[in-house]
Amino acid sequence: MLTRGAVLEEIGRSRPYATSRPISISEVELAEPGPTEVLVRIEAAGICHSDLSVVDGNRVRPVPMLLGHESAGRVVAVGSEVTDLRIGQRLVMTFLPRCGECDGCLTDGRLPCAPGSVANNEGTLMSGARPITRDGETVHTHLGVSGFAGHAIVDRRSVVPVDDDVPPEIAAVLGCAVLTGGGAVLNAAAPQPGESIMILGLGGVGMAALITAVGRGVERIIAVDTLEAKLEQAREIGAHETFTPQQVVEQGIRADKVVECAGNARAFETAFTATRSGGTTVTIGLPAPSARAELSPLLITAEARTIVGSYLGSAVPSRDIPAYVEMWRAGQLPVEKLISHRIRLDQINEAMDELAEGRAVRQIILMDEEE
Repeated sequence: MLTRGAVLEEIGRSRPYATSRPISISEVELAEPGPTEVLVRIEAAGICHSDLSVVDGNRVRPVPMLLGHESAGRVVAVGSEVTDLRIGQRLVMTFLPRCGECDGCLTDGRLPCAPGSVANNEGTLMSGARPITRDGETVHTHLGVSGFAGHAIVDRRSVVPVDDDVPPEIAAVLGCAVLTGGGAVLNAAAPQPGESIMILGLGGVGMAALITAVGRGVERIIAVDTLEAKLEQAREIGAHETFTPQQVVEQGIRADKVVECAGNARAFETAFTATRSGGTTVTIGLPAPSARAELSPLLITAEARTIVGSYLGSAVPSRDIPAYVEMWRAGQLPVEKLISHRIRLDQINEAMDELAEGRAVRQIILMDEEE
């Protein structure tokens, strides 16, 4: 079938992207779903730094590539081996499929799925399929989803069904921002009663970590960002204290658990500095591969520090997304507060500029308005 999608034509074009326009809105053709695959009509898609990191070259992927991984939509058709989904059912996409059998999948979310990671790096689905073409040329799949389009072909292992009471834009954000930020709090940091937590970097993932910490009733929550507007929003959401990174360093602000969501080496150094003796630094940001940080090995030893990397929130999506849905239903997870802009698909280049400048938390493309 034919659909319209946002195709990254070239990596590393200069900013502003509104001028260099690395992403085109193209008509592409989707193959029929394979045995383990699903055809989905996309309803909403969030714009994430993992999309921007491909556009700016921090994550080198094959191009042309149809971007988008934080998406939600409804089942249109299923492959012959997919027996547990029904036509019309709403799905949350997740950007790392899990085979359920490899060594990574046996760690209960701590490590990513090895075959899923290989497929993501190569721009394919789990089966190795490349279901998107344009004028006979392969268009690569982004993180198993390619959700910046009217329709997508995804593997069954890349989706989690949710009930119809979960609106599409909420469902989309659950699949990446909440899964990653919330999971970093609940699965990786796991603050205990009486412990404090600091969230450093208040983009979509950082704000998701913040609302999760608030929803779980952490007694002292510190929010850190360079932008006053984001600190103000953090206070409205429920942060007990807010600081800039400079204030954290100069005033010696410390927390038991520090979650670094900014994705650069200096932020990681600040997060480590702000971690108390015996505490845990959780890093979920994705800096450039060449980035290097300077830390004191002595402090790690002498103060019994722990540094934990958390990818996709150390999550098992089929387990964790339903739990976040229940928190949202109970009013404990106000995902709506993460959505800063609602845009059209043809505004995608401008949206990447907004994200790169730090002006957006979560921009949502409403695809029903496109089709």
